[in-house]
Amino acid sequence: MALFGALFLALLAGAQAELPGCKIRITSKALELVKQEGLRFLEQELETITIPDLRGREGHFYYNISEVKVMELQLTSSELHFQPEQELMLQINNGSLGLRFRRQLLYWFLKVYEFLSMFITSGMRFLLNQQICPVLYHAGTVLLNSLLDTVPVRSAVDELVGIDYSLVKDPVASASSLDMEFRGAFFPLAEGNWSLRNRAVEPQLPEEERMVYVAFSEFFFDSAMESYFQAGALKLSLVGAKVPHDLDMLLRATYFGNIVLLSPAVIDSPLKLELRVTAPPRCTIKPSGTTISVTASVTIALVPPDQPEVKLSSMTMDARLSAKMALQGKVLRTQLDLRRFRIYSNQSALESLALIPLQAPLKTMLQIGVMPMLNERTWRGVQIPLPEGIDFVREVVTNHAGFLTIGADLHFAKGLREVIEKNRPANTGDPRAPSAPPPSMTAV
Repeated sequence: MALFGALFLALLAGAQAELPGCKIRITSKALELVKQEGLRFLEQELETITIPDLRGREGHFYYNISEVKVMELQLTSSELHFQPEQELMLQINNGSLGLRFRRQLLYWFLKVYEFLSMFITSGMRFLLNQQICPVLYHAGTVLLNSLLDTVPVRSAVDELVGIDYSLVKDPVASASSLDMEFRGAFFPLAEGNWSLRNRAVEPQLPEEERMVYVAFSEFFFDSAMESYFQAGALKLSLVGAKVPHDLDMLLRATYFGNIVLLSPAVIDSPLKLELRVTAPPRCTIKPSGTTISVTASVTIALVPPDQPEVKLSSMTMDARLSAKMALQGKVLRTQLDLRRFRIYSNQSALESLALIPLQAPLKTMLQIGVMPMLNERTWRGVQIPLPEGIDFVREVVTNHAGFLTIGADLHFAKGLREVIEKNRPANTGDPRAPSAPPPSMTAV
C-alpha cells in the first residue's frame, strides 16, 4: 500500500511539473571569454582599493608607510570551469601585485636592511589580505549580482503584453555546460495572473559546439499570440479612404445588388472592411520551417454618417503565414510572410463560390496593408534572458519537430565594469573605502 502511495505521488508530481518554453545552454567554449572579462573587472576593482597607512614603533625602530597604491595586478594562472552541484568555480593561483608607497624609517643602529625588508613585506601582506578579501567577496556577491539583476525575469514587451522568464527549476551543471530552463511564457499585462498550459514538445539542447544555445518550443510563440488575442489586439478596421481604391470599387460592384435591396439611399456611404481574429493563432515548427495558422472573420459594411451600419456580408478567412526567426544582439525577431489564403462563407456553398473573385484582391490588400504592420511589430522582437552588455553573434537557427534552436557565440558589447557601475547598488558599503587600522596593526 505504501509503495502504491509513493508511486501515485511520484506520478502526480510529474504531471504537475511545468515544462520549459525556453532553454539556454552555456558551454565551456564561452568560459574563456567570460573568464577574461571577469578577471579584467577584478583587476580593475583591486587596483582601486585604498590601503590605510601603517605606522608605529618597535623598540628603537619607528616606521611610517603611507600613500600605498596598487600599480599593477597580474592574475596569470586562473581557471574557470563548470562543476556539478556548484555551477561555476573560479580558481586563481600565483597572483602578483606591484605597489607604490612612501616610507619614513628611523632606527638607531646600522646593518638592519634585511630586517626592515622582512618587516615591511610582512606588514604590507597583512594590509593587503585585510583589503583584498573583502573586495573579492564584494565583487562576487554584490557587484556581479547587480549584473545578474539586469537579466529580464518578468518584464513588459510593449503596452499590451509581458514576458515571464522565471526559472522552472535550478540550473544544472555538467563538466562541459550549464543548462537553464525558463518558463518562456507571454502574458497580457492587464491580466497579470493569466497563464496558458504548456502542452508543447519540450525543447532539447543536444549540441555543445558553440558558446551558447537557446531553444524555443511552440508554446513560447503560442503564448505570445494567445496573449495578444486576449488583449484584443488581433483586429483591424479599415473605413473610407483607408480601404484600397481598387478593392473598394470591386466590393461595391460585388455587393451592388445587396446594397440596392437593403438600403439604396446609402449607396455612396463610406465602405468598412473589418478583420477580426476569431481564435488564438497557432504555431507549428517542423524541420522544413515554421508556420502560423490564423482564422479570422471578414465583415463588409457601409457606414452612413449618423446612421447604423449596413452590413453587406460576413465571411471566414483562413491564412497560413511562414515565420523566419533571427537573433540579433539579444533580441529574438520574427519576419512573417503570407503564404496561403482563402475565404469562404459559413452560410452556403453558393455564396462561397461568389466570393472567389474577391480572394486575389483581398490577399493583395493583406500583403500590402496588413503584413507590413504585423512585421513592424514582430521585428521589434523580444529580449532573451541575458545580462546587459552581452550579445549574441554569428547565430545559426535550426528547426526541429516542435521546437527550434539557435546556436551562437557571445560578445561583450560593454565591459563588465561599465555595466556594473551603471547598476551598482547605492545602499551597499564599499569595501574600497578607507578605514582606520585595527589596534593590532601597530604590533606587526
